[in-house]
Amino acid sequence: MPLITLKTIIDADIKTCFDLSRNIDFHTESLKHSKEKAIAGKTSGLIELGETVTWEAFHFGVKQQLTSKITQFNSPNYFVDEMVSGVFKSFKHEHIFSVQNNKTIMVDKFYFKSPFGVLGKIANVLFLKKYMSNLLNTRNKSLKIKAEILEK
Repeated sequence: MPLITLKTIIDADIKTCFDLSRNIDFHTESLKHSKEKAIAGKTSGLIELGETVTWEAFHFGVKQQLTSKITQFNSPNYFVDEMVSGVFKSFKHEHIFSVQNNKTIMVDKFYFKSPFGVLGKIANVLFLKKYMSNLLNTRNKSLKIKAEILEK
């Protein structure tokens, strides 16, 4: 199962970063290039343990839907969202927050399985892992900017 691990250092309070990371409205704003929007479940505000959200977005020129659920939650240090239905065979996204030297360290661990067996594994190597890394990095850069502005 491929794993993407990203570390972002943010000059802002851990609670601010944690809440932005689970904020449906901010998520939509940070990924507007893919026309991502929440269409079912929790569609606005802060998502909580046990809640689901269905996202609709355009990736690879195709409109797609994906439903994820918050399966673990320990504010302000950790939460997990896992795919309930969507284009992947499965995914699990761990959001980990800690404080070092008055800065928030945000770590994303994104585990995913592609559909289509061997073809999916080839897609992972050729483009999917890089595409997902870029998508997560885009979101994290937006989160860092927003959190640091809110902190001022």
